Amino acid sequence: MAQYFQIHAQNPQARLIQQASEIVRQGGLIAYPTDSSYALGCHLDDKRAVDRIRRIRKLDRHHNFTLVAADLKQVAQFAKIDNEQYRLIKSLTPGAYTFILAAKRLVPNRLVHPKRRTIGIRIPDNAIVRALLADLAEPIMSSSLILPGQKMAMADPEQIRAELEHEVDLVVDGGIGVIEPSTVIDWHDDRLRIVRQGAGDVAFLMQ
Repeated sequence: MAQYFQIHAQNPQARLIQQASEIVRQGGLIAYPTDSSYALGCHLDDKRAVDRIRRIRKLDRHHNFTLVAADLKQVAQFAKIDNEQYRLIKSLTPGAYTFILAAKRLVPNRLVHPKRRTIGIRIPDNAIVRALLADLAEPIMSSSLILPGQKMAMADPEQIRAELEHEVDLVVDGGIGVIEPSTVIDWHDDRLRIVRQGAGDVAFLMQ
């Protein structure tokens, strides 16, 4: 049965953050809030935990998982970023955006799209996530918490506990979240595309 941590949305309790990050380090799967909807997350090197996300969401092998990172320095370890991409991502993050970028050659196959060699990147504007990432000192593998048959991501931590208490190891209650998922921007080649318009504003395209 999943543990359940109520963590303050603006001032996360350090003790609970440390316990949550230890669960991730030990191979646990967590449900946690972001600046858009809630998400599922695990250690980026843990294939078994990633497979659990696939099972919960019924995802095929072509699904792009997302690396949730603290900053662009972490992103640059995994994704190829030119100067133009860097400037745009820097201007929009932290924020409710997912960027699909070309993966670096040394990134393990399990982290990338099998055909396009792309990787999803997030730098969220959420105090709980940022505290968790700071304690871990590395990104986490993540996927929006959209259950099979649902169109919208989950936003109520108590509902998440009721539905997934036997599927995850920890539910982080950071309050009711935003139902809207992140805005997805695909820029893995020369052309920028808005794949999904979500919580992140796309007015920058009109400038």
